[in-house]
Amino acid sequence: MPPLETSNLLPVSKEQSANERDGGAFGILPSHLSFDKEESSTSKPTRLCILLGVGFLALCAGVAVLIASIESDGSLSNVFKPNHTGPYRLLECQEGEDFFRYYDFFDGADSEGSAGYNSYVSKDRALELGLANVTREKIVQGTNTTTSSEEAADFIYLKSEATKEGPRESLRLEGNRRYNRGLFIVDLAHMPAGCGVWPAFWLTDEANWPNNGEVDIVEGVNYQSVVKTALHTSESCSMYAHVPRNNWTGKWDNATGIPDSFTGDLNFNNKVEADNCWVMAPHQWANQGCVAISTENGTLGVPLNKKGGGVFILEWDPAAGYIRSWVFTANKGIPLNLERSMRTAKNGRNVAVTPDPTQWGLPYAHFAIGEKSGCSADHFKNMRLIFNLAFCGTVAGNRFFKDCPLHAKRFNASDDPVKSCNQWIASNPAEIDEAYWKIRGVYVYERE
Repeated sequence: MPPLETSNLLPVSKEQSANERDGGAFGILPSHLSFDKEESSTSKPTRLCILLGVGFLALCAGVAVLIASIESDGSLSNVFKPNHTGPYRLLECQEGEDFFRYYDFFDGADSEGSAGYNSYVSKDRALELGLANVTREKIVQGTNTTTSSEEAADFIYLKSEATKEGPRESLRLEGNRRYNRGLFIVDLAHMPAGCGVWPAFWLTDEANWPNNGEVDIVEGVNYQSVVKTALHTSESCSMYAHVPRNNWTGKWDNATGIPDSFTGDLNFNNKVEADNCWVMAPHQWANQGCVAISTENGTLGVPLNKKGGGVFILEWDPAAGYIRSWVFTANKGIPLNLERSMRTAKNGRNVAVTPDPTQWGLPYAHFAIGEKSGCSADHFKNMRLIFNLAFCGTVAGNRFFKDCPLHAKRFNASDDPVKSCNQWIASNPAEIDEAYWKIRGVYVYERE
C-alpha cells in the first residue's frame, strides 16, 4: 500500500472527531459525509443505504477481478503477477577490471557432490599466484564480426596451479547477485579443456539445491566437444511432450547403462531420452537432469578453442514460459545484433544496442516451464552465477578410463577411474596448460 500524502491531511477539530464517531457503521465516514444532528430522522438511513450500496458494488467488482485471476487448477498465481515482457535492459556489464567486483572468491575444498581433485583459493591467494588477472591484448582476427585485428580488448584469465601435495589450487567465483529471470551472455575466447578437466559456468542456489534449481550454461568434461544445457531440479519437472520439435535445433541427451531393477546389471540395450529434470528421475542416471545437446560439433573444449572461442547465451524467461540456449562459434560469426549489444553495453542505455533473441535464429535448447507445461516456473529461483574450474571428481574422474584411454594405460590406480585421474593430474602434464578461462565479458539483462 502506498504511503499517505501527508500534505493533504488537515488538523481535525473536536467537533469533526465527534461527527465521525457518530456517523456511519464502524465510525469510518469522513467528516463531510457525517450526519447533521438536526437532520430529519429519515435522511440518515437514506444516506447510509446509498453509501452501503456503493460499497457493496465495489466489493462485488473486486471479487469479480479475483475470480478472473484464478487459474483452472484453482491457484491464484495470476494475482499480482509481474508482467516482465518488455525489451531487455542491462543489469551487469562484467568486463575488464570491473569483472571481479561481481563475484566472491570461494575459499576451501570442492563440494562432496563434485569431489574435485582441487582446492579453491581466496582472492588474495589467487592474485598472489597469478590465477586471476586481466590482460589487454589485440583481438585475433576472426573471433568476432565487427572489430578489426588492430583493435585491443581486456580479457579476464582464470587459471589453476599445481601443488606438491597433488590437488591443484583453483578458482570458484560465486556471483553476488541473485536472479529469478534474465538473459545471460558470456563471450569466451578460450575455455578450460583436456583430460581430467571439469569447468563450468552455471546458475544455482546451493543452499537450497535442488529445490531452487540448477542450470548449466557451459560445462566441459574431459575431451567433450559439443555444448549442452542441463537443468537439475526437484520432483515434478518434465519436458516430455511439452517441447515442440520446431522450437529448437538440438536433441535430448540419452540415458543408457541404467542398472536393471531386478538383476542390477547395467542395461546398454535401451536408451531413454534425458528429458526429466528431477535429479532422482527413474530410468535416468542420478542427477542427470534434463539435458539438451547442440547438433553442431566443435562448440566446446579443444575444438572450440581452435576456432577462437564463441558466445554462449541462456535466456531464462518465466513470463514467456521457457529457458533457451544458443551458441555461436567465432569462426562462423556472431549475429550482428548480439555482437553490437555486447560491444556497446558500456555505452549507456541511450546508445547501447538492445539484445533481441528474435534476430539470432532458433536456439539449440528449449525447456518449457510455467503454465501448461510439465515444470512449474518456481522450480528455478534465487540463483546466482558461478565460474569454477574443477579436476577429476565425480564426473570427469569417473569417465577417465572411457574418455582418456591413452592416459589410462599409464595411470591406473587399482582399476579405480577417479584415483587414476587424480594421479594423472598430480603429474602436472603439459596438457593442463590449456585448462584456463579467457573471458572477454559477461552481460546480464532482464526484461522490463
